[in-house]
Amino acid sequence: QVQLVESGGGLVQAGGSLRLSCATSGRTVSTYNMGWFRQAPGKEREFVAAVIWSGTTPLYADSVKGRFTISRDNARGTVYLQMNSLKPEDTAVYYCAATRKWILVRPMEYNYWGQGTQVTITI
Repeated sequence: QVQLVESGGGLVQAGGSLRLSCATSGRTVSTYNMGWFRQAPGKEREFVAAVIWSGTTPLYADSVKGRFTISRDNARGTVYLQMNSLKPEDTAVYYCAATRKWILVRPMEYNYWGQGTQVTITI
């Protein structure tokens, strides 16, 4: 079993930054590929970013490329999402997730999910 707990969300003005953290516990999370997803009210959960177990080869949605950075610290069992140049359309609940599969952009491929953290961007 893998437990995931997100933190770092909040209310920020457009153009600002936030860093989300996903603390993990349980089984050896360093062997899991990790992803960040988000879900806005009335919309489906969408892929944001992912990083494989080694920390290399990050993957980003086009909508966040160049603004968000995913990273992981396997020694600490934590995954981060640095979000810069935030826009109102980034407003959503952000979730981290873990998987041993390799199709990282689809929510259905992930086995473990956190409870989410709210990110609200104001004009």
